[in-house]
Amino acid sequence: MNKLKLLVISSIIFLGISNLVTANPLVNSIWLKKNITNPKVVKIDLRNKIDGGSYQTYLKGHIPGSVHSDYLKDGWRTSKNGVVGLVPSAEQFQALARKLGVSSDSHVILIPAGVSSSDFGSSARAYWSFKAFGHSNVSILDGGYRAWSKKFPTLIEKNNPNKINQGNFVASFKPNSYISTENVAGIVEQQKDVILVDGRTEDQFLGKAKHKKAKLSGRIPGALHLSQANSYDTKSNRLKDQKELESIYSIIDSKPIVSYCNTGHWAATNWFVLSEVLGKKNVKLYDGSMVEWTANKSNPVIDDQSNLQKIKGFFKNTKG
Repeated sequence: MNKLKLLVISSIIFLGISNLVTANPLVNSIWLKKNITNPKVVKIDLRNKIDGGSYQTYLKGHIPGSVHSDYLKDGWRTSKNGVVGLVPSAEQFQALARKLGVSSDSHVILIPAGVSSSDFGSSARAYWSFKAFGHSNVSILDGGYRAWSKKFPTLIEKNNPNKINQGNFVASFKPNSYISTENVAGIVEQQKDVILVDGRTEDQFLGKAKHKKAKLSGRIPGALHLSQANSYDTKSNRLKDQKELESIYSIIDSKPIVSYCNTGHWAATNWFVLSEVLGKKNVKLYDGSMVEWTANKSNPVIDDQSNLQKIKGFFKNTKG
């Protein structure tokens, strides 16, 4: 075999391996600019009511070549028996992804508005969905559309809903990052050595407030409170840097983790940080969270401060 043939074969093998490499969880605007015309990069603008955006907002200005998909309206999450925020079926997610131009070899870039931690949660949940349905080549644009518009104010498209070529992505649900209500109930009942991370507000965790769709206020027994907002820098509108995140989440050890909130939206940010940024193993997202948990009256709920929480609160209030 001559050198030319060896070179061709080596190149094919290298390209094949390269396509299998998992994308970085976060990419910045400079990276995206370098890849802005790459046909394999599918840019999905998720702006929606959470961030004050919509399709009309997208038309007023968006990243060149990006397509719009309303996170709240287009089927990223579904409802069943009055429970909102549930993961769609493989068929439903496949149809959504293909409609947005996603193929098996696409590198998906999810674009939040870049205005709040709740807004980031839209991309984190969409990211989890792609991973859960077998597409690992996915990233979130760090800082979202706001960061792009500040970095490249002249590279903005307006009034141009980009044409989408139907993708060929095939969805296959991978349950390794998912957990059902039944399995969470088993963890609680058997007191398994699993960390339940509650990403909601402190008032909701303590039972002083609740989501409008939840039947009861309170938390899942044994849960640890770690608001997803702690991971977000409100000044830069980005996730905090690696060292800060390591410090914030240092209270979580190497045990299996279940991330939950009200509807699996805020929980997605904690899941993203723990699993994708900090690289912790065996982190699961409970999509139904408190809305689904409280829909079944037999599931236990703690609706007041535990003695430990009261003690912590006492010392916190008496310092100084």
